[in-house]
Amino acid sequence: MASTRTNPLIERREVAFEIHEASTPGRVEVRRELAAIMKTGLEKVWVRKMETKTGTHLTVGLAHVYDEESRALEVEPEHIIRRNTPQEASAEEGG
Repeated sequence: MASTRTNPLIERREVAFEIHEASTPGRVEVRRELAAIMKTGLEKVWVRKMETKTGTHLTVGLAHVYDEESRALEVEPEHIIRRNTPQEASAEEGG
């Protein structure tokens, strides 16, 4: 289940989502699913936050879906970009 709000000034859609799973899903997995649901490229989807409610199987979160990847890289903070980068890619870049 998701709700979407459009932010034309920043050229993005802001998506609030809920996931019902036995365990907390990975951020990269959530990005892939949201990209498929929103019918857009993975590089345009950035998960801002995810929180699993204590004692439940419910994870709630917020993602930003940009019209253009370049706009996302201008607007999103560096720590959000790092969090949304798969660990394998980070390890390859680091050495």
